Amino acid sequence: MHISPDIRSLDIKKLEKILLKQNFKGYRANQINDWLTKGGVSSFHEMKNLPKDLISFLNSRFIINNVDIKLIKKSKDGTVKFLISLCDKNIIEAVLIPTEKRITACISSQVGCSLDCDFCATAKIRRMRNLDFYEIFDQTMILNAESSKLFGRSISNIVFMGMGEPLLNYKNVLKAIEMICSKKGLGISKKKITVSTSGISKIIRLLADQNVKFNLAVSLHSAIEKTRNDIMPFSKDFPIVELLDSLNYWYKKTKSKITIEYLVWQAINDNMQHINSLVEFCVKVPSKVNLIEFNEIGNLKFKSPQNMWIQKYVEILKANNISVSIRRSRGKDINAACGQLANKI
Repeated sequence: MHISPDIRSLDIKKLEKILLKQNFKGYRANQINDWLTKGGVSSFHEMKNLPKDLISFLNSRFIINNVDIKLIKKSKDGTVKFLISLCDKNIIEAVLIPTEKRITACISSQVGCSLDCDFCATAKIRRMRNLDFYEIFDQTMILNAESSKLFGRSISNIVFMGMGEPLLNYKNVLKAIEMICSKKGLGISKKKITVSTSGISKIIRLLADQNVKFNLAVSLHSAIEKTRNDIMPFSKDFPIVELLDSLNYWYKKTKSKITIEYLVWQAINDNMQHINSLVEFCVKVPSKVNLIEFNEIGNLKFKSPQNMWIQKYVEILKANNISVSIRRSRGKDINAACGQLANKI
């Protein structure tokens, strides 16, 4: 059985070549692209400025795989979570986080996740597949439309911190970012976008070589190899010394500081050894630390620490001239906070 390709898998030049071969005008490719990127259409029949014979041809050769909002959940703190249905009925989650000055969209890059971090709910559902670039783009545009409806403002910032490991789908992520930042997308600066990785060092180097302009965040959680391997088993393939080298390479190429994301847990890394190891790590690479409030997911191994340990981290990091902030969780009551995305309704 022949399955028609999604028209958005073609770039404009390839589409133009196909249209010319069928004796249609080449400029029609730009018109089609405009509808796909800004028009929010779900069928070719909605493309009002196209002739009927072209619409008939497009219907015979291509499809448009739209994403749709299946469910919206609102938190008492203003955070909004979206369950989004894909063309193959798989579900992803995305989140809008409003504040007085900005609206941040937390975007997914995979259905499930390729990695096996013990403390993250998304890892428990495993990776079904990567998202195509147009699914990432559509996800963002849908959230932007909802942001305008709910808050009267467009998205100002984007974080790839939803479901999945973005660097294990980096080609689609990069292409989606180009579309999002273009005039036909949201037109926002790449400096308003942060891509978060669990530390895929070889891809960090590859991105640095491409001179990307977005921000990079790394989920570290321990600068001690044994602890990190225990809570993030995949990291055995990406030793800390290798990760550190790749981050320095990133900074050398991009001149962009790295954000170190760090959760603190009781009886795991709430001790002086781990604090000192984090300091040693951070002084070796231009970085700032984001201490993240832990959101429990039912795994008894991971428990929030006493507040004194969070304060101890802050105190010692600052004493070593390392920039540090504490990120309070948003949307915990609707399972929309960091590490909680697991398609729970």
